[in-house]
Amino acid sequence: MTPPATPQPPFIRLDAVTKRWSNGVTVLEGVTLTADRGEFISLIGPSGCGKSTLLRLLAGLSPLSAGAVTLDGMSPEAAREIMSFIFQDATLLPWRTVRSNVELGLELEGKTIASQRRTTASTLLELVGLSDVADLYPRQLSGGMRMRVSIARALATRPKILLMDEPFGALDEMTRDFLNEEVLRLRENDRFTTFFVTHSVAEAVFLSTRILVLQAKPGRIAREIPVPFPFPRTAELRSAPEFLRLVGEVSGALRAVQNPSNTGHP
Repeated sequence: MTPPATPQPPFIRLDAVTKRWSNGVTVLEGVTLTADRGEFISLIGPSGCGKSTLLRLLAGLSPLSAGAVTLDGMSPEAAREIMSFIFQDATLLPWRTVRSNVELGLELEGKTIASQRRTTASTLLELVGLSDVADLYPRQLSGGMRMRVSIARALATRPKILLMDEPFGALDEMTRDFLNEEVLRLRENDRFTTFFVTHSVAEAVFLSTRILVLQAKPGRIAREIPVPFPFPRTAELRSAPEFLRLVGEVSGALRAVQNPSNTGHP
C-alpha cells in the first residue's frame, strides 16, 4: 500500500508578524497568512494600514518587530535571489538604454555572460512590446512604457516571487488596464507568486487569485476574499456581471474597514 503523500509546507508563510516603528507606533500587528506557489495576492486597505510595509517585510528590506516570515523555507534575506520588487516609480537608470536597464539584474547576479544577458533582455522586451525602443533612454519613453521596462527588468532574473507596490497608480486608466493584461500574460509564461499593493478594487479583482483587505491602526487582515475567475483573463471580464458583483463586494469590505463604526463588519 502506497503511503500518503507528505503535505507540502506553504511556499510563503507569515506567522504573527508585527512591525513597530521606533516612535512606538504599531503599523502591523499579528499578521498571519500563507501563500501557495503561483498565487496572485492583492493587498488593499486605507492609507496607513501597512500594505507597503508588508511588502518590505517580505523582501527583507525592513526588520520584523515580532513574528516570522519564511519564503520557500528561507528567511527574506536569504530569499532575495528568488524575488524581484517593482516599486511605484519605474526606477530606471537614466544613463542606461532600455535594453541595458533590463539587463541590470542579470549583471548584478553575475551568473551570465553579456551575450546571454542581451538575448534575455531582447526576449523580454519583445514580450512587453518594446523591441523597437531597446536602444532609447528612459527619458524618451512614456510613463507606461517605462513601467513596462521595469516589469521586464524584474522578470529577467526569472523570480519565483514578485512584489509589486502599486506600480500602476500614476498611470491613466487605459494604460493601467493594458498593463494589467500584460502582467497576467507574462504570468502565464512563468508562474511567479505575486503580492500586489493597489488602491484600485477593480484592478485587484482582475489580477488576483485572492484579495486581502487590511484595516489600519494597527494593520491587520480584516477579510480574505477569493477570486474565482479562471486564467487566462481577458479584457471582456471587466464588464461581466459576476466581475462587477465581486468588485461591489470588495468595495463594501473596503468601506467597512474605512468606517468601522458605520457597519457591522470589523
